[in-house]
Amino acid sequence: MSKRRLRHFSFLFITSLLVANSAFAEEAKTSDTKKMVLVKTITGSIQPKSVLASPNGLVSAHNMMYKHSVTFYDSNTFELKATVSDRVDLTALGFSGYTGTHQGAPVEGAYSPDGKYLYVTNYAMYGKGFNHEGHDVCSPSSGYDSSFLYRINLETFTIDAAYKVGIVPKVVKVTPDNKYILVSHWCSYDLQVISVATQKIVKKIKIGAYPRGITVSNDSAFAYVAQMGGAVIHQIDLKTFADKTIPIGPNPRALVFSPDQKTIYATLNASGKVVALDLSLNKVVKTVTTGKATRSLDISTDGTALFVVNFNSATLSKIRTSDFKVLQTVKVCPDPIGVTYEPINDRTWVACYKGSIKVFDNK
Repeated sequence: MSKRRLRHFSFLFITSLLVANSAFAEEAKTSDTKKMVLVKTITGSIQPKSVLASPNGLVSAHNMMYKHSVTFYDSNTFELKATVSDRVDLTALGFSGYTGTHQGAPVEGAYSPDGKYLYVTNYAMYGKGFNHEGHDVCSPSSGYDSSFLYRINLETFTIDAAYKVGIVPKVVKVTPDNKYILVSHWCSYDLQVISVATQKIVKKIKIGAYPRGITVSNDSAFAYVAQMGGAVIHQIDLKTFADKTIPIGPNPRALVFSPDQKTIYATLNASGKVVALDLSLNKVVKTVTTGKATRSLDISTDGTALFVVNFNSATLSKIRTSDFKVLQTVKVCPDPIGVTYEPINDRTWVACYKGSIKVFDNK
């Protein structure tokens, strides 16, 4: 080989190595080394209480009694895919004793593991037979109306099933094995367990004042429920339904597992803090203040970053999980209340209660 050709070959080889190393470095870049950059503001006939990303390219917004709808967006293009009204015919859905149509008030959602359904809680129901709407200050003896959980078929974007549940249902989760639907009830002070197979409530577990956030272990063995009116979370054995309490700090609201299942992260609403609970110790091992009135949180797929909205600070915070350092705080919108991490495009979606959704790239 001539010296000229050798030099040309060496140049090409070194260039290819640099390109490959650059691509590898980009691929290996973890969420805690990226910065959130606003890429889209979604508006329209929405006032989202929460947003939720599915594993297969949908993001839903749950618009309470202010817009009476659930809206669905393409996670790639931000296109509005469907608007599902919360108006239902309860008789057609199998419930006797109701006449006419009724409306709900979508609060939170949970996708089924098979990607076929979105389950949606309704703060209250409206129509004939419902005349004592739930309230943020309440107890099981308050006498407020029971509400309904909806199931939305994601092939047709229609409500194809409903479940009569407790008073002011808040968070809903489906166990990873698709065996149970779990619903926390703000005013019933309980967690209700619905069998996916039978479509019936199989257990009601007393929690205490103001149950809210739920997270479930990957093996579907345990559910954890935040008791926002106290200072504990409840560990529920999903085989025996035994309940064990774990101290976590006052006013816990939202919960999320780390990917390795060793840690539960929680927001403490009143104090504006986020905490890390080590499950081997049943003890809080990390704490950070992110703003005023921490609400929802979510975690990146690689587990290196948390995304938290601070309602009264109008901010979105990003936390590095390894040392609980706040990496970035963004003025996002008035009253940010919901957040979800969308894994396909590595984006963070924020529900703004006043009527918009903010979408951030993680670059």
